[in-house]
Amino acid sequence: MSKMKSKQRVLSPKQRAELLGVLKERFEKNMNRHKGLVWAGVLARFETNAEKLCPLAEMECTGGEPDVVGLDKKSGEFVFMDCSPESPTGRRSVCYDREGWLSRKEARPKTTAMDLATEMGIALLTEEEYLALQKLGGFDLKTSSWIATPTDIRERGGALYAERRYSRIFIGHNGAQSYYAVRGFRGVLRV
Repeated sequence: MSKMKSKQRVLSPKQRAELLGVLKERFEKNMNRHKGLVWAGVLARFETNAEKLCPLAEMECTGGEPDVVGLDKKSGEFVFMDCSPESPTGRRSVCYDREGWLSRKEARPKTTAMDLATEMGIALLTEEEYLALQKLGGFDLKTSSWIATPTDIRERGGALYAERRYSRIFIGHNGAQSYYAVRGFRGVLRV
C-alpha cells in the first residue's frame, strides 16, 4: 500500500483502492476472526464512514495488519483490531503516555503510545479487548503491547501491558515512563 503522508486525513482514490484491497484480502483469508460476517457489509459501512479509512491506513502503515474481529450489535459498527502476529513494528519503543514521557530525565523515546494512538485516530485495546483478540489466535509471542490502563493504576505511576507466553495470556505492569524495543501497542477502531 502507498505510504500515507503524516496527518493526512483523506486518502487518494489510489490509496483508498489499495487499502480496501488489502483489507478485503485479509478479511477473506481469516474468516475465523469474523464468523458470519460478509465483506459487502464492511464495505457498505465505509460508504458512510469514509473518514475511518485514514486511521485504518495508519494502522496498516505501522505494521498493525488491521482486520475485522467482530460486530457491535448495538451500534452496528464493525470492530477492527491490529492482528499482526507481534506488536506492530512501527509503534514500538514508546512510553505509555505523555506524563510518563515527561518524567524521564534522559533517553526519552520519540513519542508515547497514547499520543500516537490519538494522532492515528484509534484507541489502545482494553484488557477485555486484548483477551478477546487472543481467543482468535496467538499474538505477542515474542513482544508485548501496552493496553489501556485504569485511572487508579495510572495515578500511581503504573501502566499495563499484555503478552502471550507459555500458551497463557499475562497482564503485567511497568512504570508508564518505561519503554522497550519489543513493546508497542495494538489499536482498535470501530467503523
